[in-house]
Amino acid sequence: MKSVDLYAQVRFAVQIEGVSRREAARRFGIDPRTVAKMLAFSVPPGYRRSRPPVRPKLDPFIGIIETILAADEGRPKKQRHTAKRIFERLRDEHGYRGGITIVRDYVRAHRLQHREVFVPLRHDPGHAQVDFGEALAEIAGVERKIHFFAMDLPHSDACFVQAYPAETAEAFCDGHNGAFAFFGKVPRSILYDNTKLAVARILGDGVRQRTRVFSELQSHYVFADRFGRPGRGNDKGKVEGLIGWIRRNLLVPVPRAASLAALNEQLLEGCRRRFGDRLRGHEETIGERLVRDLASFHDLPPAPYDACEKKAGRVSSLSLVRYRGTDYSVPTAYGHREVLIRGYVDAVVISCGAEVIARHARSYEREDFVFDPLHYLALLEHKVGALDQAAPLVGWDLPEEFATLRRLLEARMGKRGKREFVQILRLLEVFRCEDVLAGVREAIARGAIGFDAVKHLVLCRIERRPARLDLTVYPYLPRARVAMTSAKAYLGLLAGAS
Repeated sequence: MKSVDLYAQVRFAVQIEGVSRREAARRFGIDPRTVAKMLAFSVPPGYRRSRPPVRPKLDPFIGIIETILAADEGRPKKQRHTAKRIFERLRDEHGYRGGITIVRDYVRAHRLQHREVFVPLRHDPGHAQVDFGEALAEIAGVERKIHFFAMDLPHSDACFVQAYPAETAEAFCDGHNGAFAFFGKVPRSILYDNTKLAVARILGDGVRQRTRVFSELQSHYVFADRFGRPGRGNDKGKVEGLIGWIRRNLLVPVPRAASLAALNEQLLEGCRRRFGDRLRGHEETIGERLVRDLASFHDLPPAPYDACEKKAGRVSSLSLVRYRGTDYSVPTAYGHREVLIRGYVDAVVISCGAEVIARHARSYEREDFVFDPLHYLALLEHKVGALDQAAPLVGWDLPEEFATLRRLLEARMGKRGKREFVQILRLLEVFRCEDVLAGVREAIARGAIGFDAVKHLVLCRIERRPARLDLTVYPYLPRARVAMTSAKAYLGLLAGAS
């Protein structure tokens, strides 16, 4: 290909100096037809094909290739034909004898021609988009996967993000609570993908059948919902872009935090810092544009939505209730009863009727057991033989004084001492641990080893009155004999001293 400089010299010679085309061809050592082309174009036009290329080996198979590519449109991306696989099928199933390169070129050109093109959109104030993303974070020294809830306001590009242990219904609702509290108002509408957290089913006419928890959330905050087309992430391109920005700017390098709550504080600080950014194509900062968004929002309700998943359950014979694969204990008095389970992001609350009977920290481990030892003490009082093998008591971190008291009780009372020890533990159902511990310490110091003594000492501590123990109920203690003092005995003592 001739250079632009040569084009300029030839055009100058012919058009300005008046040199003939033949003379120009001789002067510059080029063909006259090239001179004609240089006069027609100011720069090299590049190769120009006069007619489509002829592909005698491939053309008979174009229809087959088009059919395969059309069928791929309805398949998952990871199970679509590659150009190599199309070549192998043409060769093995249809007798194609050409090379793979021409097949690759055709498939590449076809896919480029059929890639979707989008219309630039404007975003009015008052609307939001929501999605979840995934990333790694180091929480309390352990690297783990987190799922982060992201809300984007397309008009202002303001954002909210919070991390959760899992992408669940309760995290979905808690994320909305946090976002609305962060902005101080509720958007007029929110755009979602077709997540199962919000959409239970897509009916034949495209109408979404919403999940119960999402309907409750929407009714509580009174916002309109919108949904993108299935499999079309570009319908909510703003929040998709935000998730990438969060990963690159707030989660690189892998963040470290003492707890998930501490990590969320870091993420919120990143959202606040972004208010001062001025993005390409805008003269105002994100914070300045956010003012217009908030002016179009409506006010929050008096209280946030109760962000939990509600499920019915039944207490097993082991006094356990199963929620999302984990067993949680309840008091043994509720064995075999119907209960309501409310799963929050960080807690599981179990109710029987109108009464809350158990509250546990949420576990995300698979097939885990979460016990409260206090739930089993009433049963152990009657089945003291199971005390040493009771799984709910394993890992119960009680002060050393309780173990000392148990040894003394069993040494002095035998099996009855074990039952009295359980009765002392049951004081923890009613009184604070520090009060019971103080009673145990004082009982050991006084040598008054027994349930009644410990209970009396605990009550005296709480009521701020002196202890008056009746030692007749402790026959194993050494007794002191106190006689009536007489003058004769006193004089005898004096005579002995002299």
